[in-house]
Amino acid sequence: MQKQVIVYTTNDCIECTMVKKVLEEEGIAFEIRNVAADPEFQKQVEEYGFLGVPVTVAGSHVVKGFNNELKTIIDFAKSTINNEEKS
Repeated sequence: MQKQVIVYTTNDCIECTMVKKVLEEEGIAFEIRNVAADPEFQKQVEEYGFLGVPVTVAGSHVVKGFNNELKTIIDFAKSTINNEEKS
């Protein structure tokens, strides 16, 4: 199954670590895209309208940073998982 959530990150990003920790605690599978390791990932972040990380993406939901908007991503991912389990 393809992961529904993508986290754009760098190696020494505290907020990135916090985002990944919350997603793990919520049981949300995610793909890590390290912008320091691949310039294409930085380009993708910029296409979302941001220069820095973390940027978390799920479907049409995009959240910059570690803040309350992350709940939107979690709710979307959980609803997607629940819908797939019912299928």
